[in-house]
Amino acid sequence: MTSPAPNIHRDIPRIRQLDEAAINRIAAGEVVERPASAVKELVENAIDAGARRIEVAYAQGGKGLIRVTDDGWGMAAEDLPLALSRHATSKIDGSDLLDIRSFGFRGEALPSLGAVGRLTITSRREGAEAVRIAVTGGAPGPVTPAALNRGTVVELRDLFFATPARLKFLRSDRAEAQAIGDVV
Repeated sequence: MTSPAPNIHRDIPRIRQLDEAAINRIAAGEVVERPASAVKELVENAIDAGARRIEVAYAQGGKGLIRVTDDGWGMAAEDLPLALSRHATSKIDGSDLLDIRSFGFRGEALPSLGAVGRLTITSRREGAEAVRIAVTGGAPGPVTPAALNRGTVVELRDLFFATPARLKFLRSDRAEAQAIGDVV
């Protein structure tokens, strides 16, 4: 006598390709595990951009807001959308993989943050006007004029709003704030 196996459906699911937004949210979870890892990535980007002054602000243990302001060399308007693409970086080209001299080089931090939160980047390169781009849940908006003296301000709000299951794994605001303090 045979009996059907439990949890076997009549309609066997087919293998299908995930859409780009889902792929980016999954990949983002590997780069950004918690607010402290977001701060680490942003501070390392600022250091790689030649910043001598870096300010970190956050609210709700980094879940509600993370803002990193630096006086580095900034990004050009045409580079902002590219900076939000996976595997886009100013730090290496394919031939440099054996001689990496920067913190970030994979081109994953900014697109990952944009995939899991509400990300705004304001930047000004010397001799250029300041510009801003906003990303919500992985969907970038247009580059618009902005006000900034120099460097870059990266503001991340509502971390993991696009992946609510991820929020459940975070610790209390106080514990997440302590982890940010440990990184900085």
